[in-house]
Amino acid sequence: MLRRFKFEDEIYESLSCVPMAARRKLDRVGLKISLKQWQQLGRGERLAICHIPADSAEECDAVRLFVAEAIRNHCGVDAKELPLSVREAADPPAAPTPSLVERAQAAGFALGQREWDKLDRDERYALLKLGGGVETSHNLKAALRELIGDQAR
Repeated sequence: MLRRFKFEDEIYESLSCVPMAARRKLDRVGLKISLKQWQQLGRGERLAICHIPADSAEECDAVRLFVAEAIRNHCGVDAKELPLSVREAADPPAAPTPSLVERAQAAGFALGQREWDKLDRDERYALLKLGGGVETSHNLKAALRELIGDQAR
């Protein structure tokens, strides 16, 4: 089952972009595919990547093989390998990162340990992807509103 977030509702109809749940799955299996590569996949392949499970080691191996073969068949190149640090980031830390806390505050949201503890792994991953990296996504504020509540000042 695909985890759907309201802040990316427009993505689910066309799958023209990689949904957050699929991004987490790709990170978990250690593959990076570009937007162009994603869009070259058939709709059925994009749906499969979104919906097939990747929880156990065996499932991750199957997803990895499926994605690698699909990218090679459609794009003529191998999917890019992700470093171990990115793979590990698919399972978010037990506490929010200082940069994410700062960006949440700048957007008008309090994001401390109490709020973080109420989030599941998918929600934590989404917030880290949107606001914990080098750049802040335009979707961060909408995600914060959806996931920790409408507390903007």
